[in-house]
Amino acid sequence: MSPLLPGLAGALIVAGLIGVAAGTRARPTPTPSPRRRRPRVVLALARVSPRTRALLLTGLGAGLVVAVVTGWLLAVLVGPALLAGLPALLRPPPVTATIDRLEAVEEWTRALAGVLVAGVGLEQAIMATARSVPEPIRPEVTRLLARLHARWATPAALRAFATDLGDATGDLVAAQLIMGATRRGQGLAAVLEALAESVASDVRGRRAVEADRAKPRATARWVTLITIVVLGVLGVSGTYVAPYGTGPGQVVLALLLSSYVATLAWMRAMTLTPPLPRILGEVGVSP
Repeated sequence: MSPLLPGLAGALIVAGLIGVAAGTRARPTPTPSPRRRRPRVVLALARVSPRTRALLLTGLGAGLVVAVVTGWLLAVLVGPALLAGLPALLRPPPVTATIDRLEAVEEWTRALAGVLVAGVGLEQAIMATARSVPEPIRPEVTRLLARLHARWATPAALRAFATDLGDATGDLVAAQLIMGATRRGQGLAAVLEALAESVASDVRGRRAVEADRAKPRATARWVTLITIVVLGVLGVSGTYVAPYGTGPGQVVLALLLSSYVATLAWMRAMTLTPPLPRILGEVGVSP
């Protein structure tokens, strides 16, 4: 018998024992490698609209050109802020859309009260107003009708309707309708008529306030435009702004521009009306 075979068998036995020992040995669970987080700037750009992103890139390109030609490095920051940020600060806040929704709620409530006077039920009255619903709240009323057709309980459908509206005034109307659907008593039409008159008064007051706020916004818009034109003319044709081309001058100019932008942001924040607290809580609704 050749001595090679016993040696090979012994080597295989030892290798098998080593393999069994290695297999039964507890191994630490490998920690997954952390995912690379995207930079915050990239995440912020992903959240903005394509139009704003295009304005930012255009302003950045224009700022780079100005910085190369004139040596004003501050233009790299001023360009995007001028094209994308300044119009957002000078644009009127979306108060008009809120007022239009309130006016639509008032019109629909008044129409609903007019149908209820004829003595029909609440569900039939809501369905009767389907064709005359004002456009700002048409999607919400359409979903309310769909839930009623799907055999939802009327109070549950009205609470979901209030959640869709997401407004304190809508909660008032929905609360009155829920009480009417629960008690099935008389007088709901008169209550809705009075509520519609209250909402109409609120709409008139908000429109008057918004008209008064539009005057200082228009003044700030014209002052800003005139200032930009004057600075542009002086920067091209005169030596008045030459000291701002130096390093300390760039810092001073950045502070002055930041203060002006902060003033515009403060003025815009003063014109934003916080939403009134709702009286009906959020409820889960089906899509």
